[in-house]
Amino acid sequence: MRVDARGLATAPRTERRVRVREQALALLRDSGAILPQRELTQVVNEVSDEVVGFGPIEFLLKDPEVTEVMVNGAGGVYVEREGRIERAPDGLFEGEEAVQHLIERIVGPLGLRVDESSPWADARLPDGSRVHAIVPPLSLHGPTLTIRKFSPVPLEARDLLASGAVGPRMLRFLEACVRGRANIVVSGGAGSGKTTLLGVLSGFIPDNERLITIEDAAELRLAKPHVVSLEARPANVEGKGEVTVRDLVRNALRMRPDRIIVGEVRGGEALDMLQAMNTGHDGSLSTAHANSPRHLLWRLETMALMSDVDLPAAHIRNQVAGALDVIVQLARLRGGRRVITEVAVVEGTKRGEPVVSPVFRFRPRSGVEGEFEAAGFIPELASVLADRGEDIAPGLFTAGTDG
Repeated sequence: MRVDARGLATAPRTERRVRVREQALALLRDSGAILPQRELTQVVNEVSDEVVGFGPIEFLLKDPEVTEVMVNGAGGVYVEREGRIERAPDGLFEGEEAVQHLIERIVGPLGLRVDESSPWADARLPDGSRVHAIVPPLSLHGPTLTIRKFSPVPLEARDLLASGAVGPRMLRFLEACVRGRANIVVSGGAGSGKTTLLGVLSGFIPDNERLITIEDAAELRLAKPHVVSLEARPANVEGKGEVTVRDLVRNALRMRPDRIIVGEVRGGEALDMLQAMNTGHDGSLSTAHANSPRHLLWRLETMALMSDVDLPAAHIRNQVAGALDVIVQLARLRGGRRVITEVAVVEGTKRGEPVVSPVFRFRPRSGVEGEFEAAGFIPELASVLADRGEDIAPGLFTAGTDG
């Protein structure tokens, strides 16, 4: 091998590609191989992808229309394109060993390993793309790899309007909620666009505020001047060094944040986040997996009970209702389109249960593409936002089609 392996490992990614391409061309010349320019380029690119890139799936990761790559063992590779899942060409991997080798190449430089003793891992690529790998005996279809690509160009509010993900009045209300420091949780299923919407909403935050972002795997890219990004860390191969999202939430409270943005709430950190919202950290943003606004409140209550703080369920329920102002529900429709299906406000409790009232909804059966509509309900939050300098015209809430 003519390339110094140690030097190649420490070189920047682009530099590694250049070195591998040069050596591949040199080897072809030395062997006397005579190939047409097109085939020569193809061979050199394949060698470069295999040594430096992601081998058989490199071309999928380079495709700008592909948002997720799913390797189900050696026998099936699928991609998500414009919200729809498609099967990739067959024969990309020669066998399970090739998939396992690719997984090791991805997680190895990050200080992780995936084998029988540690059969899964979450990781983040240098470009921000999120990786999950799981192998036998947990995976019955062989080594499985899922890569959610990171978009280098973050979406803006106008992009959501253009794609039909939100109505104009709904968007105006959400902008006022963010600027008026309402506490917001974005709810939805996997792949519904929660992190993307969180990034768009953060764009409404004034530039003079100090933001602390907390994520399990960093995906948010906020175009704001004063952002401190914190990322959780899994345990190393010895089972030590783990730093949880909950640890980071507690640290963030000591960092003088104007707002705390938690990429996704999954466990006991929910209680810390709720307590922060209830003790002066207004304007916090987060996401969570749930099928409806009311289901989200139940899940937050359950997650808060997972903490090591022994509190009655009724007390936590009151904390949830007192902390949250707005729930934004997302869904991915059958055709792959992602939309905000409901914007609801939380207005305290009644008979021990949180009061959840929809302000805007999406009607999928209305018209060809469905339509957004206002419920005709003016929330108490509107007056709170007005006191904070975000006046909302009453006509914004008039019942009828939004847009």
